[in-house]
Amino acid sequence: MAHRIITQIVVVGSRVLGRAFAEAYKQAQASSNYARAQAKLNPNGVSARASLSSGMTLDEACKILNVKPPQGGQANMEEVMSRFKKLFDANDPQKGGSFYLQSKILRARERIEAEVRPAMEKAAQEAEIKEGWKPKVYKDR
Repeated sequence: MAHRIITQIVVVGSRVLGRAFAEAYKQAQASSNYARAQAKLNPNGVSARASLSSGMTLDEACKILNVKPPQGGQANMEEVMSRFKKLFDANDPQKGGSFYLQSKILRARERIEAEVRPAMEKAAQEAEIKEGWKPKVYKDR
C-alpha cells in the first residue's frame, strides 16, 4: 500500500514540474520574440536594449529626474547629475527617505546615461582622430 502512495506522489509531482517548466519556456520564448520585435522597430537598438535591461523608458527616466530628454544623443549631463545627487540624497533611507524611490532615481540616471553613452563615445573618438593620438609619457627621474 505504501509503495502505491509513493508512486502516485512521484507521478503527480513530475507532472506538476513538467507543466511548470513548459509554461516557463513559453514565457521565455514570448519575451524573446517581443525583444526581437522591439529591436526591429528601433534599428539602432540602443533604446530597446536599455529599456529592456532597466525596465524603464527614456521618457519615464526624464520625468523622474525632471530633465529634458536627450536630443540626438546629446544631453546636459551636469544637470542630470545635479538632479540625481539632489534627489538621491533627499531620499536617503537613513534620513527618513524611501529606498524604493532612491533605486528608481538611480535607474533613471543609468537609463539616461545608457542613451547618451554611444554618442559621447563617438564624439570622443572623433575628437581623438581630429587631434591625433597623444600618449602620456612619464619621464624617469
